[in-house]
Amino acid sequence: MAKNPVTVEGFRALQERLKQLKEIERPANVRAIEEARAHGDLSENAEYAAAKERQSFIAGEITQVETLIATAEVIDPTTLGGERVVFGATVSLFDLDKDEEMQYKIVGVSEVDLKQNKISYESPIARAIIGKQIGDEVQVRTPGGLRNYEITDVVFR
Repeated sequence: MAKNPVTVEGFRALQERLKQLKEIERPANVRAIEEARAHGDLSENAEYAAAKERQSFIAGEITQVETLIATAEVIDPTTLGGERVVFGATVSLFDLDKDEEMQYKIVGVSEVDLKQNKISYESPIARAIIGKQIGDEVQVRTPGGLRNYEITDVVFR
């Protein structure tokens, strides 16, 4: 089975999500099914159908999170260093086309959060900058067209 790179923070989030699913959401769903059953005829009981559908969704998510945890290769960015871009690095880029600075942290697929500027190591930008170092210029093919960036800083936190 292929390894799934994930930061320490991302691994903890997966563990918390699994705990939430198993200890809170699944028991609440079992109670919802029991309540819906108490209403009688299950063939025309929308509450029961919805609760059963939710039960299936929760079971699927538990399996997915357990798989991510089992295949996780936990990488602690604070133990890394240097000027080269690798998984876990927080990279400052200067957009040469728009004349603006941006910053991204390269994380695992399960950790992506664009609001916090966390991008997957599989994203076009990450693939273009991994292995490069401060001062390198890269071209990235994005949905909006070809973009040009300069790597201005690489930090590990």
